[in-house]
Amino acid sequence: MSTLRGLLDLGELHDLVERGDVDTVVVCFPDMQGRLVGKRVMGGYFCDHVAAEGVECCNYLLALDVDMTPLPGYRFADWDQGYGDVRAVPDLSTLRAVPWLERTALVLCDVVDVDTAEPIEVSPRQVLRRQVERAAAAGLEVMIGSELEFFLFRDSYDDAAATGFRDVHPHSDVIEDYHVLQTTRDEYVIRAIRNGMDAAGIPVEFSKGEAGRGQHEINLRYTDALTMADRHAIYKNGVKEIAALAGRSVTFMAKYTADDVGSSCHIHSSVRDASTGRSLMWSDDAPDHLSPTFRGWLGGITASGRELAWMFAPTVNSYKRYQAESWAPTALAWGVDNRTCGYRLVGRHDGFRLESRIPGADANPYLAFAAIIAGGLHGIEHALEPPEPFRGNAYADDSLPRVPATLGEAIGELERSEVAAKAFGPDVHHHLVNTARQEWLAFNRSVTDWERRRYFEQF
Repeated sequence: MSTLRGLLDLGELHDLVERGDVDTVVVCFPDMQGRLVGKRVMGGYFCDHVAAEGVECCNYLLALDVDMTPLPGYRFADWDQGYGDVRAVPDLSTLRAVPWLERTALVLCDVVDVDTAEPIEVSPRQVLRRQVERAAAAGLEVMIGSELEFFLFRDSYDDAAATGFRDVHPHSDVIEDYHVLQTTRDEYVIRAIRNGMDAAGIPVEFSKGEAGRGQHEINLRYTDALTMADRHAIYKNGVKEIAALAGRSVTFMAKYTADDVGSSCHIHSSVRDASTGRSLMWSDDAPDHLSPTFRGWLGGITASGRELAWMFAPTVNSYKRYQAESWAPTALAWGVDNRTCGYRLVGRHDGFRLESRIPGADANPYLAFAAIIAGGLHGIEHALEPPEPFRGNAYADDSLPRVPATLGEAIGELERSEVAAKAFGPDVHHHLVNTARQEWLAFNRSVTDWERRRYFEQF
C-alpha cells in the first residue's frame, strides 16, 4: 500500500486495471532536454509484462535536439552505429495515477542496455543518480526544492503556433506578483494544476502570482534530490497538459519576450547526515551560521558556477534572462536573504539552506540538480572557502564574477571544466558538451526575425 496520496503499488494498479479504472500507463523517462519521452502501454500488458521487463526504445532519444533531430558528434549513438535500442525499466516507486488524464497512470523509468542491463550513464536520471550515490558514499543526503515559474496565456497551443508564437496574449494585463484579485481570474487553470499534482503524489505547498504578466509559480514540497527531479519533470509536463485541456498554453522559456521578466527555476539545497537525517548546515556560533559543511558546499557551488553554468542555462534563450535589476542574477556572489545575488542564504536551523537563483525554467532538473551536487561535493571534499558575503546591490558591483553572457561562453567553460570531468566521467562530460555545442551550432545556422528587421534594408 503506497503511503503518499496518488502513488500506487503494482497490486493497487492491477486492481484498478481489473476494475476498468485505469486502462493506460504512460511509461517514460527524461530526455536530454528534461522532457518525458516513452510509450503509452495498455494497463493489463503493463501489469503482466512491462512492470518487470520494461519496454524497448530507440537510443536516439538521448541524442536528439528539441526538434527531434538526430545530432552528430555523440559517442553514445549515431548513424554509424545504427541507432539501436535501449530498455526503459520502470522504477515502480514512481508509479502514480494521473488524475487530469482519463484512466491513466504514469511511471518513470531507468534506461539500461538491452543486452547487459547496465545503466546508460548519459541518461539524465542516471547522471543525477550517480551524484546522489557520491553524496551517499560520503555519508550525506542532499535535499532539494525547485521553484519553477511559467507564463500562462489565453491562447491555445494551436493558436499560438499559428502566429509563430509571436502574437500571444498573457492571461493577465498587469503584473500579478502576490496579487490575489488577478490570480482569482487565473484560478480555473492554476487550481486544476495544484489539485491535480497533489492527487498525483506530487505534494504542493502553494501557488502565487509572479513578477510578470500572466506569470505564476506553484511550489512543490522539498524532498531528496532524485525524487524532487522526478516530481519536477512530471509537474512540468502536467502543467502543459492541464493548460492544453483548458484551451490555454504556458511556456517555461527562460525569456519569452524582451518586454517582461524571465522565468526561473530557483533551486534550494541542503545537506543532511545520511544516517540520522540531521541537517548539517546550521552552526549557532559561526559567522552567518555557516557550518563547516555549509561553507564547503557554498564554496564549491560558487567556485564552479561558471564552469557548470550550461547545466542551469542550456539554451540560447537562457542567457537573455540575465539582465540587471530583473530579479534574475548576473553575479556569482552570495548574500544573506539578498535577491540581487546569484546565491541566497535563507531559513534557520533545520531549514537553513542555499537558494541558487541561477537556473532558468528551461533547465533539465536532473542535470541542474546533478550540477548542484557536483559543485557542492567538490567544495566539501576540498574544504573550499566561499568568498565573503555580499551586502548591497550585486547588479551594480562590476568587480564580481559574472554568469556567462552567452551559450557559446558557457560551452567553453563546460568543456574546460575539471569539476564536470571528474564528477560525471569522460563519457558523460563529452555527451553534455556535445549536446550544448550542437544547440549553439543550430542557432548560428538560423536567421532570426531580429536580423531581418535590422539588416534587410540597411545593409
